[in-house]
Amino acid sequence: MTLNQLRAFVAAERLGSFTAAAAHLDIAQASVSELIRRLEEELDALLFVRGSRRLSLTAAGAELLPYARESIAAADEGTRAVTSLGSLGGGTATFGVLRNADFYLLGNLVQTFHRKYPAVRVRLVGQNSAETAAAISAGEIEAGLVVLPVDEDDLIITPLMQDEVLYVSSDPERVAEPITVEEFAQRRLVLYDAHFGWRDPTRRQLADRAQLAGVRIEPLIEIEHVEAALKLVAAGIGDTIVGSALLSSPAFPPGLHTASFAEPLFDTIAFARKRGRPLSRATRKLARLAEDAISEVRGLEARPRS
Repeated sequence: MTLNQLRAFVAAERLGSFTAAAAHLDIAQASVSELIRRLEEELDALLFVRGSRRLSLTAAGAELLPYARESIAAADEGTRAVTSLGSLGGGTATFGVLRNADFYLLGNLVQTFHRKYPAVRVRLVGQNSAETAAAISAGEIEAGLVVLPVDEDDLIITPLMQDEVLYVSSDPERVAEPITVEEFAQRRLVLYDAHFGWRDPTRRQLADRAQLAGVRIEPLIEIEHVEAALKLVAAGIGDTIVGSALLSSPAFPPGLHTASFAEPLFDTIAFARKRGRPLSRATRKLARLAEDAISEVRGLEARPRS
């Protein structure tokens, strides 16, 4: 059973003859007759009573008619949806962003995209990079920005920029010189991303360095959000780490001081998508806007800091 057969059947019933159905479908009358014949043969049932001036349905034809109409309507609706998506007159863009997206000029991403493509629905998911990578791999979102490293082998990874990770303290003496991983492990630490812990990409880099140095990093306090960690550091409770993009944010409290690691540490921000799965046009456009925002941050980071 094909859509062409069902279209011929529905048109013949509505217009009352194979000739009128052929004109409506812009095909030969013989083609309509053949489509109906094959459909009847497949169903092993007559669908029309022939011989009268106007076709009339048999009991089998009347039974088939509502299902045929539903099938055609569903196919047409699917065609319209895909066509709308291709023209960005509809569809849905699904994209994962860094949980601290605002620090990378991504806060206005949805507004910018919506102004350009107001008919497209947007699903923007902000979460830890480990979770974003898993969601892309599972097909829950199409693509996203992640901090490397991530473990998903079925992803295509395109690095976009490096953001230096800095040590942060309220005590200026602690940041007078670059800090070694051994010194870092001895400090009273307030680390964020508590849920993912050492699965977090930045923390994974620190853990690898600590292992090579023969030390263990054990934070005094673990919480979820970097903003909360910085407030605790400002209160003198402990020290933490941040990406350099955060330094110009209002979330970075006054009176805090930073230092590089003795062996500089960097977050590599990358674009990730699933291997072998083409992106919808809407998501490609959203990804391009996100990459443009990251490029702008990269340009700002290249400027000397005052």
